Amino acid sequence: MTSVDQRVARLLEEFGSPRASAAWLFCDRHPPDAVAFTIGTDDGFRDLTYGQLRQDSIALAASFRALGVGPGDRVASLLGKGVEIVTTMLAAWRLGAVYVPLFTAFAPKAISYRLEHADVKVVVTNLEQLPKIAASAELVPDASWTTVTVGASEHESGLRFADLIQHVNGHDAPRYVQGGDAPIVHMFTSGTTGNPKGVIHPLRHVAGWVGYLEFALGVTPDDRYWCAADPGWAYGLYAGIIAPLASASGNILQSGGFRAESTWAVIRDLGVTNFSAAPTVYRALKNAEDTPESGFQLKRLSSAGEPLTPDINHWTLAKFGLAVHDHYGQTEVGMIFANHHHPDLAREISEGSMGQPLPGWTAVVLGDDDNIVPDGTVGRIAIDSAESLMMTFRGYQDPTQAASRFAGDGRYYLLGDLGKHEANGDFRFSSRDDDVIIMAGYRIGPFEIESVISQLPQVAECAVVAAPDEIRGEVVEAFIVLRPGEFGSDALASEIQGAIKNGYSAHAYPRAVHFVESLPKTPSGKVQRFVLREQRKAEFAAKEKP
Repeated sequence: MTSVDQRVARLLEEFGSPRASAAWLFCDRHPPDAVAFTIGTDDGFRDLTYGQLRQDSIALAASFRALGVGPGDRVASLLGKGVEIVTTMLAAWRLGAVYVPLFTAFAPKAISYRLEHADVKVVVTNLEQLPKIAASAELVPDASWTTVTVGASEHESGLRFADLIQHVNGHDAPRYVQGGDAPIVHMFTSGTTGNPKGVIHPLRHVAGWVGYLEFALGVTPDDRYWCAADPGWAYGLYAGIIAPLASASGNILQSGGFRAESTWAVIRDLGVTNFSAAPTVYRALKNAEDTPESGFQLKRLSSAGEPLTPDINHWTLAKFGLAVHDHYGQTEVGMIFANHHHPDLAREISEGSMGQPLPGWTAVVLGDDDNIVPDGTVGRIAIDSAESLMMTFRGYQDPTQAASRFAGDGRYYLLGDLGKHEANGDFRFSSRDDDVIIMAGYRIGPFEIESVISQLPQVAECAVVAAPDEIRGEVVEAFIVLRPGEFGSDALASEIQGAIKNGYSAHAYPRAVHFVESLPKTPSGKVQRFVLREQRKAEFAAKEKP
């Protein structure tokens, strides 16, 4: 057994034990003076220790218990990145309750859907988000959750977070024993093709994320690690808070929305060595004005959330001498594929590759008959549940929603993406299953086309979709966001079409190029190609009417 295999076995034992306690694993076992997070605000930075987290989460847990929270109950937070969101999670887990993350960019309708379908008992929010909670209550019949507000003054009505974390006697220190199969997180898929689906993660699920932190991100005790993703979503929640808590690796929690200027300042001023963010963040940093030229200590760069286009690595290699390692995962199952940073797993990156399965995972590519296809053949990428030790997903909150995600009599979990397995062990993404463009009998994935377009110096972002066509059924069309100072023209559209003909394939060039100000995206930053497809379908139908 290799050292990597031994580490996987140890993680599964640690987080899957019947005696496992989230409060112990994420907080109480660590030295009280060890720094859990560096918190960034407009007033500067301060360190949050495990001792402070333990003290405040014990007090908050006692207050939650007085509100009737117990094992299995749901506690939600609608908060930005800061002390309060971590304290809320730990307090819930101390009681055996389940944490429900909410994204601060959600509107009341999205919030109310999650609060209602998770049957939330307590929600913690701040003054800025409080009106959304009030509006959400109006959308839910018989809404009965209790709201706790961060930042409220003593003159305002309702429960104040500051009052609930008043210190209690040290002996009153709840530390519930969940066991590895008990739920700790109840979250929802992004809902890009329908209503969000409830996903409930057990404590054992964290083993895969700690493995991801070590093997894929390559975080070491000497690193200054920063995962810049938002904890309202799975990647930011686990890679940014839960896995760092469990491993005592530390992380930076920078309040407020993304700004390129402040991101550059944090990376440089705090000496970040290990940085992870979505490709959208890298593109914004690349296109930002007044980028610092020096003073960086970066050693490892990673991305996840959407496929990494080659232009990003061309830039980071020129600026830092570092390649961004692309990683792949899903809300349901966690992180699966990676171009690993860990020295025992690292290998030369192949442009456009998803990398290889993380330790503890086995993946295959299936044909339409549910049999594994030969290397190099495009098919449905799937997890082999029978061989994947880290696999915890068995179905959604509503069991009827999961049937289409499994094949081979339940053995294979379908990721919903098309791709191929190569002879060197790499997996290569082609497209989302529903993003495939079928033109004149050809199956075309948008990723390869977008990769070529994104390398043009005028282009900031792009999305390629299928549009209806009288002759071919579907044709390729491109939606382009230009960099500041660039303007759309017929000449530029022809240049883009020529780049595809010459750089990818003559049959796959976009028949139409649309220059737009922005692309539709989910709150987590993923491009919603289906919105563009539906837009073009509606326009085509309107044109066809007599």
